[in-house]
Amino acid sequence: MILQPNAKINLGLNVVRKRPDGYHDLETVFYPIPLFDKLEVNYAERVGEDSYSLHLDGHALDSSSDDNLVVKALKLLKEEGYKFGSVDINLSKIIPSGAGLGGGSSDASFMLKALNELFELNISVGNLELYAAKLGADCAIFIQNKPVYAEGIGNIFKDIELDLTGYYLVVIKPDIFISTKAAFSQIKPKYPETSLLDIIKRPVEDWKCSMHNDFEDSVFPQFPEIAALKQKLYDYGAIYASMSGSGSSLFGIFKENVDLNYAFPTCFYTCLKL
Repeated sequence: MILQPNAKINLGLNVVRKRPDGYHDLETVFYPIPLFDKLEVNYAERVGEDSYSLHLDGHALDSSSDDNLVVKALKLLKEEGYKFGSVDINLSKIIPSGAGLGGGSSDASFMLKALNELFELNISVGNLELYAAKLGADCAIFIQNKPVYAEGIGNIFKDIELDLTGYYLVVIKPDIFISTKAAFSQIKPKYPETSLLDIIKRPVEDWKCSMHNDFEDSVFPQFPEIAALKQKLYDYGAIYASMSGSGSSLFGIFKENVDLNYAFPTCFYTCLKL
């Protein structure tokens, strides 16, 4: 079985409240984009219920196989009492890691869906979302894999009508790592004056003046080169540009197809038709 776990971007991200458990409540819009990893999951002829093999290639990953989210997804279903046999897993990483694009989260959720289908586990969509949320805050969005407004830690969803079909999306990722601690270090939680639910109903051309990612307030002073890259996207004609998640990737929405690879020579770069 071959699947294509896709990335996401955050259209706006408001950090609204610090929770008693130390986490933060957010408001954001998750939008799936056609940037894909490749995940292959096949039956394996090995003895032992918990037996698996994992082969990784593509973008380098710092974690060990046991720490990889696709393996954690497999182990979670075992812990929840589901019985299934051994598998061979091949994961080709195209989506940059540590970019705020949800690549690892997507891999994990697609792994849950693959095992559910491959072994006919009959897990409902609702339960798949619950299991995905245990693996990471934004994993659950990839179960139904559609644009949603999200609250809580990114795990409470509300359906929205948003379609960016026909636009072009430039995604860049500089070779900069932003730790979670650094991303939150200068955040001052606050509720926005205008809800994202209202902003996304406006023309995309209006988003520049009304939609914001609060992590930019923390990240840009520490990494001014990332702020400069966002401005560069606007300089080349983006009608809306933003950092995705807590970075370090950025994206720009364009009305027409553009080839700006030359403009970002030190970055991961792709231009996608939505």
